[in-house]
Amino acid sequence: MSNEVAQAASRAREASLILAQATRATKDAALLAMADALVAATPQILAANAADVAAALADGTPEHMIDRLKLDESRVADFAQGVCDVANLPDPVGEVVRGSTLPNGLALQQLRVPMGVIGMIYEGRPNVTADAAAICLKAGSASLLRGSKSAQNSNRVIAETMREAIASVGLPADLIQAISADRRETSTDLMTARGLVDLVIPRGGAGLIQAVVENATVPVIETGTGNVHVYVDADADLEMALNIVMNSKTHRNSVCNSAESLIVHRDVADEFLPLVISALIDAGVTIHGDKTFMAADERVVPATEEDYETEYLSADIAAVVVDSLDEAIAHIRTYSSGHTEAIVTKSLDAARRFTVAVDSAAVMVNASTRFTDGGEFGFGAEIGISTQKLHARGPMGLQEMTTTKYIVTGSGQVRGGVVDPNAPGCV
Repeated sequence: MSNEVAQAASRAREASLILAQATRATKDAALLAMADALVAATPQILAANAADVAAALADGTPEHMIDRLKLDESRVADFAQGVCDVANLPDPVGEVVRGSTLPNGLALQQLRVPMGVIGMIYEGRPNVTADAAAICLKAGSASLLRGSKSAQNSNRVIAETMREAIASVGLPADLIQAISADRRETSTDLMTARGLVDLVIPRGGAGLIQAVVENATVPVIETGTGNVHVYVDADADLEMALNIVMNSKTHRNSVCNSAESLIVHRDVADEFLPLVISALIDAGVTIHGDKTFMAADERVVPATEEDYETEYLSADIAAVVVDSLDEAIAHIRTYSSGHTEAIVTKSLDAARRFTVAVDSAAVMVNASTRFTDGGEFGFGAEIGISTQKLHARGPMGLQEMTTTKYIVTGSGQVRGGVVDPNAPGCV
């Protein structure tokens, strides 16, 4: 492990002990100071970001990655507001998850407590620097932020701005640290800093996530890619379906909750396909369709197996016509990444069957997939969307960034009786 990561993690662990004892008032004051400082530093943040964007363009970075990287005054204001929103949320630390008094008089409580030190490894989205730092701080943990080299100027200025802000209210600046992206090894060092880092969260493309999952020795919460589906059922309101498909695909196609696949029931295909194909193509979307889609419009290009497996993050969508709800569910279970799926239907039975059978972190009924977002769910700024099933699933907010411990309070009780070592069972 490099000295940089080891030293940063050691400083973060010491700082986290101070934060664990801080009141909600102190944490909220720090968050509000962070939000104000980010707004005040907008010119410096945008100047740093302009340098990152220029370098990315010179390297031939794809358009959808440039969209994720690029900041403007509105985007800075949005993530600063996200930090402010986190300050206004209830503090999860100290929340009683469950409690009881045992027959022997012991008072048992399970409380939410901070993780300690959380490492983030992420690609190309400077807003994650602010989002992650804010959620970790409110949840009582220090954050080690290892962004991509493509955004390192932006990340450095954002992190330094927040460090100065929390120091101004008396908390250690080392609760927020940006890890250098100059060397690839710092990612490996962070994900293997077992004993210094309590949790690592990768956020980015499939390659990054897979590398962290396979190589980390620190516990990992896996944020997944978004091969997201919209299914238009036989009983769909087709005007509603068109609005949902268009919003899911075109509202912002470079993000993980953007629709990447469209499934249409054959009973409504003759009426719906001409509408949706024209609307998508007019919006600049390339449709990779099956034979039915191709027969409906010569502008549809043929879909391959790879298309149905792909998270495009671009103005592309895979499309297929199915003969039944069961076939739609089977298609989703075959190709989905487990992020978000949507059904458009007027049938309560179809909606029920879809929500039960589709095994994804979020399932929408008659609503856009773009709503799978911590802010839209009322969690404040999210730290990522988990597609795994252990500890956290879906948009991860404050509660998901805590763990629990048991507090047992007695009045002198001791465990009595003589234990027979040959007795069966657990004693």
